[in-house]
Amino acid sequence: MSVRPGEQIDFAVTCETPTYHADIVKLIHGDTNPDGPGEKIEPVSTHVDGEFPGRIQRVHSGSHIIVAHHRRLDLTTEWTLQTLVFPTAPERGVQGLITKWDDTSDAGMGLFIGADGSTQVWVGDGAGNTQRLSAGAPLISGLWYLVTGSRAADGTLTVSQVPVVTPTNSRFAVASSFASTTATVSGNSSLVPSSTDFPLVMAGQVDLVTDTGRVIVGNHFNGKLDRPRVHSTAMSPSEAEGQVENPRGLSLVAAWNFDAEITPEGIRQPRRITDVSRHGLHGTAVNMPTRAVTGYNWRAKEQNFVHAPTEYGAIHFHDDDLADAEWDVDFTLTVPGGMPSGLYAARLVADNDVDYVPFYVKAEPGNEKKICFLAPTASYMAYANDHVSLSAPLAQLFVARAPVLEQNNIVLSEHREFGLSTYDQHTDGSGVAFSTRQRPILNMRPGFRHWLSPSLWQFNADLHLIDWLTELGYEFDVITDEDLHLRGLDAIAPYRVVLTGSHPEYYSEQMLDAIHQYTTEGGRLMYFGGNGFYWVINFDPDDPSVIEVRKGHGSNAWKCKPGEYHLSFTGEYGTLWRHRGRAPQRLVGVGFGSEGFDVSSYFRRTPDGLGGAANWMFDGIAPDELIGDFGLVGGGAAGLELDLYDASLGTPPETVIGATSEGHTDVYLEVAEELYFNVPGTGGTQNGRVRGDITYFPTEGGGGVWSCSSISYCGSLSHNGYDNNVSQLTRNVLDRFLEDGRPPAGASEAQEPAPGSAS
Repeated sequence: MSVRPGEQIDFAVTCETPTYHADIVKLIHGDTNPDGPGEKIEPVSTHVDGEFPGRIQRVHSGSHIIVAHHRRLDLTTEWTLQTLVFPTAPERGVQGLITKWDDTSDAGMGLFIGADGSTQVWVGDGAGNTQRLSAGAPLISGLWYLVTGSRAADGTLTVSQVPVVTPTNSRFAVASSFASTTATVSGNSSLVPSSTDFPLVMAGQVDLVTDTGRVIVGNHFNGKLDRPRVHSTAMSPSEAEGQVENPRGLSLVAAWNFDAEITPEGIRQPRRITDVSRHGLHGTAVNMPTRAVTGYNWRAKEQNFVHAPTEYGAIHFHDDDLADAEWDVDFTLTVPGGMPSGLYAARLVADNDVDYVPFYVKAEPGNEKKICFLAPTASYMAYANDHVSLSAPLAQLFVARAPVLEQNNIVLSEHREFGLSTYDQHTDGSGVAFSTRQRPILNMRPGFRHWLSPSLWQFNADLHLIDWLTELGYEFDVITDEDLHLRGLDAIAPYRVVLTGSHPEYYSEQMLDAIHQYTTEGGRLMYFGGNGFYWVINFDPDDPSVIEVRKGHGSNAWKCKPGEYHLSFTGEYGTLWRHRGRAPQRLVGVGFGSEGFDVSSYFRRTPDGLGGAANWMFDGIAPDELIGDFGLVGGGAAGLELDLYDASLGTPPETVIGATSEGHTDVYLEVAEELYFNVPGTGGTQNGRVRGDITYFPTEGGGGVWSCSSISYCGSLSHNGYDNNVSQLTRNVLDRFLEDGRPPAGASEAQEPAPGSAS
């Protein structure tokens, strides 16, 4: 997502017309609101400027495991397939469990959930003859089963499903109906499965192997698998049970233990699937199924998978998982030498349709400016392609109006294969823990108006700040969250001032540590948003294009299941940084306190902002002016999500409040983590904690932190041709932060200036 001059960046395109035109543009302002300055997109001269052939590239979503073909998997006359299975949507039609099946010739064998919702064993002789033996008893969602499918040398097929229920491992612990879902069925068959060189698949079946060797999988399974095994002999269900924990014997072909990749530091190779048998038929997980989930033997005593790995030997698969669209590259840009740091895009034009694929150009080392815009790309990824407006029953109540849908919302509804956001739920109802940038992200586009906001949200809202910096003549560089995560303090150390985006909500430990170190060592930070530094995330150690979050204990779109709150990548506790002892107040002086999505309001100066320690921020602004009673996002500078000062959560004692917001409606409510009980009186007209606080504090080493505490703040910068009090306030702070010497005094310093300093 970010490159330096001289480096290359690839673009993969799908286009329904025979040709399209591509060129490179610079993105400055993406708000089409006629009350603002309008869309600002400037062409850039590069070697990418011309016609390209159009082609359709498909996205194949759904997670599964691929085990490459091996002669030992050519089982014909006698074999057993077994696994522990926890179905979450058994009613959703045919779903592969363990399959080595060629659908084009009906060849092979497989263990499936059939169209009847029961376990089935399939055999096919490759000549068009198949047999599908069903257990005839529908599986119950949320129960663990041991399922087996076998063929004996005499042609006897057997399929079995037996609940494996303990007091802690399943949705139900005791039920008299378990007998109705228990079944063992046998039948005679003269069919001998034909061998196939297709790979073995877990959690799906092969649909197609392309000319390039890519395996396209369908009939994806929804649910968990644990301890799959393949044997070269027929086993009874009781014999298969003995192979679950102690796979052994000369007939053992493969035994995949999904806990084998668990280390004390998490799952460091999340795509590796280990065969613990002597044959080493290892597999690869595709499209990021969820690991670090409770297995069939979880006892509810240990909550962290790294402490009890054998109880977390399951993987949760979904038919709508996506980690990489795996499109082929259509053109490559070599970033010209000397290209200024900034936000750019490949502009794609076909007929009357225009699309933009954004990317960031970083500064050449040694040529950094004094100002850095830190693009919150992890948060963009978390919200990527969200479907909440179309799937959440309470969406209208949440925003106090009927959500307005963009054309891209409609496209996303039609093309669910483009992947989900971490605000969505999978088709089986479980929460989405992963997001990837290796796919089309249609709400990360200039001009996109998000349903949640009265106008803009996330990526497009951050162009308000980029536009203001550009119009007022500030020179600045850009870097991304991914850069900060991978490089730490080195990514931002060259800069005098770092500016955040409007909603830097998702942060890894590495990112948080870097920002903390930057401010304590003399860096100046301007936090231009609300609800920042909130969720714990981390990046895939194998591929940083994927992030992971585990939600719960806060303002959630979904909640983790018990025992599944730790990130699979690292083993660290997920959910909120606040619950890890690192509330945002400790870092930037303020933290998430309330939210509302109807209209935005304004700020009023406090005594400290009227001649006190924060008065310097308001130079050139009359004392009685309301700060930001205008703007492109909800009509005001204080809105959407608001942060507040809270010493109990770590706001530094030096912090001064220069202004605080007021006038919020009762659609604005305190956030869930602030409430001990649900009681009346939490709305904006009744609760003094529904507000945003504009704050500042100095740090050791000559640094300082300023926070506007509102997502809608940047939408007010361009009002009246950039001549307004929000713009003036922002300029006062930025100019002061750019100066050499000691930053302004904080609350505890204001009474007694340091010897020799100006009072």
